[in-house]
Amino acid sequence: MKIKLIALCLLCHFICIHVNSQICEKEASSFCGESMLKHLKSLSSDAFEGRRTGTRGALKTRKYIINQFHSLNVQPLGKGYEQAFLFVKKQKEYQAINILGLIKGTKNPDEYIVISAHYDHEGIKKGEIYNGADDNASGLSALFGFGEYFKNNPPKYSVILAAFDGEELGLLGSKHFVKNPIIPLKNIKVNINMDMIGRSEKNELYVVGTERNKKLKHAVSYYQHSKKIKLIEGHNDSDALENWTYSSDHMNFYKKGIPFLYFGVEDHNDYHEPTDDYENIHPEFYIEAVKVIVSVFEKIDNLRF
Repeated sequence: MKIKLIALCLLCHFICIHVNSQICEKEASSFCGESMLKHLKSLSSDAFEGRRTGTRGALKTRKYIINQFHSLNVQPLGKGYEQAFLFVKKQKEYQAINILGLIKGTKNPDEYIVISAHYDHEGIKKGEIYNGADDNASGLSALFGFGEYFKNNPPKYSVILAAFDGEELGLLGSKHFVKNPIIPLKNIKVNINMDMIGRSEKNELYVVGTERNKKLKHAVSYYQHSKKIKLIEGHNDSDALENWTYSSDHMNFYKKGIPFLYFGVEDHNDYHEPTDDYENIHPEFYIEAVKVIVSVFEKIDNLRF
């Protein structure tokens, strides 16, 4: 009986693996959307305690990111993946750590595109866990999607996958990164920042930064990136919408004169609330949004700056 039970379990395990491979087979040249959703679900679970900077949840998140980078053959940018820094906020000292991975470019190895997403969130407040599914487990999980994409599609420029800490406390991870560069800042050609890309009732994904660089505008404006969702240029200082130029980690690249594109959705009722949970993510929109961002990256990777 035990032998039959073990055989049945092995069969079920094989079937699950086969089914999952079939689900992702169509995306084999890109990335597995189902895997990204699993990462998003895990990272926004109560087990990560809201990922607040300097907490046990943040430590667990860092280990998760490094493990994924290892499995995706993403190399450390420096001697190791971690870039540690200290800061004080409201008379409290924080130990923060950026996680930085590298994919070496095939044609322009000494020039870099930084693809970034912050991994910290609000943590636990008054006994409630702020899981931050959209903000920003969605962007962080997309970094893993990019890592998987690069396994089959090596980039021409070297790519830094940057998981920044301390964003919620003042964009401090990206600030430390540009003030203490591991590579010369002049060699960073573009920052692509992802912050809240997991849901939209209107199927709208915004991109900010095109009005400041003609080449980036061409990469966004003159191509059909998706028939399923709308990619909208907006939330910059040239329209009537709220200006998002200073709203996330791309700001620190912008202040150093580095061109950027920021991808995000409109604020929703769960923004910075304990209800920003995985159950409120829109899976089809999310996967398509990452596909759109990858498509824009492909155009940028073929440009000369």
